[in-house]
Amino acid sequence: KSDSDTYSCDIGDAQSRAKLTVQETPVLFKQELQNEEVKEGKQVRLTCELSKPGTPVKWMKGDTVLYASEKYEFKQHGTVAELIIRDVKSVDA
Repeated sequence: KSDSDTYSCDIGDAQSRAKLTVQETPVLFKQELQNEEVKEGKQVRLTCELSKPGTPVKWMKGDTVLYASEKYEFKQHGTVAELIIRDVKSVDA
């Protein structure tokens, strides 16, 4: 998208111009989240893979946005996004 602009070819006495518009491709899930079952007190890792690296991810539990804390850790490497939930309790289901 950042390559969108006006480009020109200059030969001194004349110039040719063209406008380039780059359309962004939508981000899709290459691998969706999978259901997990874990024992209370343990740690669980939820992972999904996106079609575009570096895409911002917002993690949610129901309608509540999650924020990094001792309980929740977020990792993102290229196209893979992970949520780590520590010391899982029944209320985390």
